[in-house]
Amino acid sequence: MLPDGSSAHPHNSGFLAVDSGGSGLRVAVGTYDGAPPAEGRSAEPVRTGERGIDPGHLLERVLPLARTLAADAGVERLTTAVIGAAGFATLGDALRAELPDALTGALGVRQVALAADAVTAYIGALGPRPGAVLAAGTGLIAIGTDLTAWRRADGWGHLLGDCGGGAWIGRAGLEAALRAYDGRTGGSVPLLERARERFGQPPELPGLIYPRPDRAALLASFAPDVAACAPHDPVATGILRAAARHMAESAAAACPASGMPEVACTGGLLNLADPLLTFLHEELTRQVPHARQTVAEGDPLHGCVRLAVALAAGEAVWPEDPYLLHVTGADNRAT
Repeated sequence: MLPDGSSAHPHNSGFLAVDSGGSGLRVAVGTYDGAPPAEGRSAEPVRTGERGIDPGHLLERVLPLARTLAADAGVERLTTAVIGAAGFATLGDALRAELPDALTGALGVRQVALAADAVTAYIGALGPRPGAVLAAGTGLIAIGTDLTAWRRADGWGHLLGDCGGGAWIGRAGLEAALRAYDGRTGGSVPLLERARERFGQPPELPGLIYPRPDRAALLASFAPDVAACAPHDPVATGILRAAARHMAESAAAACPASGMPEVACTGGLLNLADPLLTFLHEELTRQVPHARQTVAEGDPLHGCVRLAVALAAGEAVWPEDPYLLHVTGADNRAT
């Protein structure tokens, strides 16, 4: 509210928030009065090509949803847009170059924030407090801040890193299945049976997985099978232990070394529940003993919403960074 008690935003104005990840994207449109936003989703992940994340494909996925949700939420004018995207830190050049003007042209927004999904995960989980957040979904990245600068660890994608994430667990589980199929040491017959049920005969796996543009998501789809086998399969248990160790290593690398930081975990991988969560708690206690483990307040989409509202009110406290949190456009507050 302004000092005279009037609204800081034009009548029926609102925000667009987008969380784009390896398994698709979620979109929220809402107003600045605290009412729950309207939400929707697209199951198709945004393509990545030679120029990195494809801004045209992202717009194809987002714009129809944004317009539908704006009507559902009674929003006549979108003034702020926040896009949180997996891979933005390393594959976001085309988004930075093209997306702000494209969103302004298509939707009329005045301010656009492009962020790594780890940043929106952080803001959703801890808000304006120092610490570290482990974002564990299809991929894996840790990010921390003392509110003056960001520090990230991993998030290098399923071919070069994302150690401990869903695709990493699924790939390790399928490797153990193929070891059993070959008769090599380190194999798991229970995981082999699960792989056959889900994907068919082992010789078909390379042709099924390698050409897929959503390869990471497909690998991650096997992570629940690894978790299901863990109570009675030492190989699957070992995979989850190793995943927890990798996850805690990233959190330790990203967490501020001084002060009273908090560490929180967020992402769909946490739905695997025990024993992964037990292993992760143990590893965080061992590797990040100076940080207080806390429950995430919200998920990355909530972080996008929280960032949009804070930007529109001129109250954003998180450090800007061209590769992690890139903000363009004028203050949206009414003059």
